[in-house]
Amino acid sequence: MGTTPLIQIKNLKKQYFSQNNRVTALSGINLDINKGDIFGIIGMSGAGKSTLVRCINFLEKPTGGTVIIKDSDLSLMNEKELRCVRREIGMIFQQFNLLMQRSVEDNICFPLEISGMSKKEGRKRAAELLELVGLSDKKKSYPSQLSGGQKQRVAIARALATNPEILLCDEATSALDPTTTRSILALLKDINKKLGITIIIITHEMTVVEEICDRVAIIDKGTLAETGTVEEVFSKPKTDAAKKLVYHSGSAISEMTGRRCVRIVFDGKSSFEPVIANMVLECRAQVNILFADTKDINGKAFGQMVLQLPEDEMLSDKIVHYLESKNVNVEELVDYVG
Repeated sequence: MGTTPLIQIKNLKKQYFSQNNRVTALSGINLDINKGDIFGIIGMSGAGKSTLVRCINFLEKPTGGTVIIKDSDLSLMNEKELRCVRREIGMIFQQFNLLMQRSVEDNICFPLEISGMSKKEGRKRAAELLELVGLSDKKKSYPSQLSGGQKQRVAIARALATNPEILLCDEATSALDPTTTRSILALLKDINKKLGITIIIITHEMTVVEEICDRVAIIDKGTLAETGTVEEVFSKPKTDAAKKLVYHSGSAISEMTGRRCVRIVFDGKSSFEPVIANMVLECRAQVNILFADTKDINGKAFGQMVLQLPEDEMLSDKIVHYLESKNVNVEELVDYVG
């Protein structure tokens, strides 16, 4: 018997009504998130992912369906009970949302003051958290004196102040440069490992998901398009929404109409073998490499290439069979336009 998920999202719907029309932001979302997961929710702009994250803690009341956290059904709770549940859920945002007139230390103490902790205990807790996020020397600084990455570290420390079980990150690295993004993601991974906290990452960037997440859900036009481990979705995306996100770097893919093309994915086992060079020698055929990159997913090396195959159908078939015999994931892109 498997353990019950920490978060169960059941048939979640959210509609917005104005005088003349109705907009469906979410339509029948079903998701399970396990304790200790780093779970990615990804989609293009306007897909509904930020609405979903606000529904997880009922800051937005769903129009239908529910969210169950541990064994508590949020739809059956009154406002006072919801406030208790929300203490278990920390949130960080794209724009940091720090109080500019308060020092770093006082920003972290703020939620502790609200929960009734003494000033002395609050300062002790703030010192622990500043050490955790690597900013012990900045406790008397003000947000205006900090870089974007430092502000986000303060926001993470503040979100952890009340010892939540869940941390929601809504586009938390979108305002940061790539190097700072990597350092914030490394910090979140470290926090997940040290504290066992469940982290939900809302993002439109597949690179963020690949860097840190165990599992991922792809939201497209308010529906759940696909879900699985990051490795599964990267290696064999099934839906158009997933393919668009996985092939994020490949502008050349949109020019592939009318020719036979394949995407091949090397996992950690095959990445270091000269598969393409051997294929050219074995099949006596040249291919056109339209796109290639490598990445690290959960500590394993993954590579992907998009190859344009020769016009000769038999030769193309031979190449595909050869690649498949080498345990490389091969996917025909003949009908796909990015």
